[in-house]
Amino acid sequence: MKKLPALLACSALLAPLATPTFAEGDKPQVTKSPGKVTAARERTLVATVTEIDAAKGTVTLKGPKGNTLPLQAGPEVRNLGQVAVGDQVTVKYVEALSLELKKNGKELPGATSTAAAGRSPAGARPAGLVAEKVEVTADVVAVDAKNSIVTLKGPQQVVEMRVPDPEQLKLIKVGDQIQATYAQAVALKVEPAKKK
Repeated sequence: MKKLPALLACSALLAPLATPTFAEGDKPQVTKSPGKVTAARERTLVATVTEIDAAKGTVTLKGPKGNTLPLQAGPEVRNLGQVAVGDQVTVKYVEALSLELKKNGKELPGATSTAAAGRSPAGARPAGLVAEKVEVTADVVAVDAKNSIVTLKGPQQVVEMRVPDPEQLKLIKVGDQIQATYAQAVALKVEPAKKK
């Protein structure tokens, strides 16, 4: 199993500060067509470097609401020596969830996950990108039209999914499959402190 880069750990810590989940009132952009719906959103957060401890390899960030977050910079982080107190860290977070109906699906329920990461070249200001995509195929095992609920059996569990769109619900039948794809990417870039 591959060890996740320090940037991924960093982005995982920053994501809760930068991005509430869809359910917390952040309205995603939704697109739909018969048998398919996608919800996506993009957010940007700027934090300020307030402390650097080179001996311990830690950097402390202060977010726009005054929250501070100490981060451990692992050996995968390049060019940390170029970061100074007062520098700005820009975090851009993008995520999308797509659900697609597969009529009379023949695939076995399953899940796959892929990840990719990149970092700035040696000598450049610290920056990086982490992206992940998860795909799940689930069987439709029940449709409750009265309550707008579809029951899905995936590779590890059974879940009930509410389908509020009556036109989409009419398309779904027992024996179909739902292909769910969740993708997210976090880009992090350090900018020099603004001159006063």
